[in-house]
Amino acid sequence: MYKTLAITLFFVIPFSNAHAKKHNWQLLSHKKNHVYGMSVEEAYKKLGNRPSKKIIVAVIDGGVDTNQEDLKGIIWTNTKEIPGNGIDDDRNGYADDVHGWDFIGGKNGDIEYEAEEKTRTYQKYVRKFKGVDTTHLSVADTKEFETYKKLRIKYEKAQKQRQGEARGMVFLYKLDRKWFWRQILHLAGGRSIDMQIAEEKEVEVNAVPYNKMDADSMRASIVGDHPENMSERYYGNNDVSGPDPLHGTHVSGIIAAIRHNHIGMDGIANNVLIMPIRTVPSGDERDKDVANAIRYAVDNGASVINMSFGKYESPNKGSVDSAIAYASSKDVLIVCASGNESRNTDTMPSYPNPRYLSGSVADNWIEVGASGKKSKRLIASFSNWGEKTVDMFAPGVRIYSTLPGNKYGKEDGTSMAAPMVTGVAAMIRSYFPELKASEVKAVLMKTVTHYDGDVRVPGHKSLYAKLDQLCVSGGIVNAEAAVDELIAEGK
Repeated sequence: MYKTLAITLFFVIPFSNAHAKKHNWQLLSHKKNHVYGMSVEEAYKKLGNRPSKKIIVAVIDGGVDTNQEDLKGIIWTNTKEIPGNGIDDDRNGYADDVHGWDFIGGKNGDIEYEAEEKTRTYQKYVRKFKGVDTTHLSVADTKEFETYKKLRIKYEKAQKQRQGEARGMVFLYKLDRKWFWRQILHLAGGRSIDMQIAEEKEVEVNAVPYNKMDADSMRASIVGDHPENMSERYYGNNDVSGPDPLHGTHVSGIIAAIRHNHIGMDGIANNVLIMPIRTVPSGDERDKDVANAIRYAVDNGASVINMSFGKYESPNKGSVDSAIAYASSKDVLIVCASGNESRNTDTMPSYPNPRYLSGSVADNWIEVGASGKKSKRLIASFSNWGEKTVDMFAPGVRIYSTLPGNKYGKEDGTSMAAPMVTGVAAMIRSYFPELKASEVKAVLMKTVTHYDGDVRVPGHKSLYAKLDQLCVSGGIVNAEAAVDELIAEGK
């Protein structure tokens, strides 16, 4: 998954207009406030007393604190399900899914840590070729064996690097094991120090010694499914918070924290319900879970899906493609983070993405990079970019939002930028419900805030480019401009 990059700072501050301007810069206007926000407050002025329709936004993430004070009034409830009776009352395949579903939990608990995709692939090949006479393989197996040998070299090199990192950090880690220190020690590559120590020190993760079992065996022992069976859909549990709901709680607040309640902060959309779907561990999410999470969101009424996660290998991309196509057929918009590795995704693609294996491209998908507050550092140094593959940018630097336990704090990442666009898209779908998902994307692409100067290309110290060389639309999402455009069109 894509990790957020900032140290989280906790704040519990009385809400005021000054507080809102300081901590919710993403809602402000470039014209009026001289920051590259999304002009959300100005958009609401233009909407006036226009009626809105309540819509559901699915947050596919690592979990959401459904009792957070600024969110608990807007968490989706499955009214067809009777809580706690252990029965699938609405016959959707998921018993007691009162507030959503957890695809990485089961009767034996919840998965918090997972291996990277390349590790799972490596372990799969180890199982396949262990004890096999590789001098008499079929053509197909010979090809896989050659892939395995190359992957083994990369894997062993990465393991040595992680061993060194773990040894270097373990002393600091042992000084204080509280959550705050774990955040400081998160690695930019998306793996926490906890995971590395688990691998190197054989500590128990969810009651299973991590490097005593392969990733699929650990998964099966906890979730109870068959990890390689991509057609399997009905597994998991109803714990939508999970062991660590920080990331999903922060994302949810950006989208729709209750506005003008004088608590914490204001979200973007004012008439939505958040549907938590827990799918993303610390480590790489599985294609099977992503596909099933998308289908669950669609089948249970979501109009917009936020996906603030990603990886760089997708062995079962076809299953995810099928789920994306299903969402498109049901007119559901998907918004996804582009990633935090300063990569050009035109040449180094991330997954999931809207480019089907068939060669066609989904029209219900928005890929989002992260932007900053001022023109001097307009595009976040960590953000992935792509002239053909990233659709637009949105605020993703020092973003203040909800955290578990009625706390608030700031985070950086395209994980924060994606829910910005999700929030604006949800606003548009709420106030202009006749628009199709593809039409919502089209108007957001058309009305971005442009910047005429050069910006530093992420990942390069001395390379500069225009915004239209870094994303398809050439700009930053602008709620006010989108509303103006729709009103002008008579919508």
